[in-house]
Amino acid sequence: MPYWLHLLVIVLIVYVVISIALFYIQDYLLFKPEKLPKDFQFYYENQETKEYNLETRDGAIINGLLFKCKNKPKGVVLYLKGNSKSIKGWGKFAVDFTRHDYNVLMVDYRGFGKSTGRRSQKAIKRDLQVVYNKMKELVSEENIILYGRSLGSGFATKLASTNHPKMLILDAPYYSLTKVTARYMPFMPLSILIKYPLPTHKWLKYVQCPIHIIHGTNDKLIPYKTSVKLSKINPKLTKLYTVIGGGHKDLNNFEAYHDMLHDIMNSKPQTQDYSTTSINVIHGKNKKSNI
Repeated sequence: MPYWLHLLVIVLIVYVVISIALFYIQDYLLFKPEKLPKDFQFYYENQETKEYNLETRDGAIINGLLFKCKNKPKGVVLYLKGNSKSIKGWGKFAVDFTRHDYNVLMVDYRGFGKSTGRRSQKAIKRDLQVVYNKMKELVSEENIILYGRSLGSGFATKLASTNHPKMLILDAPYYSLTKVTARYMPFMPLSILIKYPLPTHKWLKYVQCPIHIIHGTNDKLIPYKTSVKLSKINPKLTKLYTVIGGGHKDLNNFEAYHDMLHDIMNSKPQTQDYSTTSINVIHGKNKKSNI
């Protein structure tokens, strides 16, 4: 066997071995869960909470926590968190919504916190739809807001595409998880290997409610240009909010983020009369007159 052919065979074998390894360990690379004992007691200073446990059809338990606002609630925010820890730590962000008189429901994905069950993209999507259906029994759907943070942005978009919530808010969303991982492993066949493709861009086409996208310009994990690209998919329903200097994990430290959230949470749909604007005015072709 020629040397070059021998070397090619070795490279191919190594490539296949790495591909197989990635397929089986991707759950450990993608998810960073914090597990909590069944008797763990949630406590947040100055916040009233109620814990829920929902059993799925395959016997899994999805644990959730409802944060109650002090005044009469305008509705409820279903907050879908990122890929790390549990709602124990994410609960501190509920105040950003209860201050606007919205209750907040946070749930842990399978294998996170007190939630159990074998994790898969299909299972998580099914679990969240069950949670959403339970919410509709208690709250009018027109008063449900979906908020997806990082990993949760894909799942929130999927829910919005098959339901009719009041609005969809995406915080540092990705075009697809396949695209995100491809930045770090450009030579691997991720379209075949990845078990959680989460094609946000495909689901976004079918969303019929107002879409609000918030992203920081200094996000190193999911670049800001991702949200610019997403905002063009369903442009008539989408507004893009830019946090200058914001990273992937620190948007809550910017006053601009809270100003944007205030405007979003308290906004009311308005119909514009574009006939009284300059929307149909075209600049002249004379270059000298274009100042």
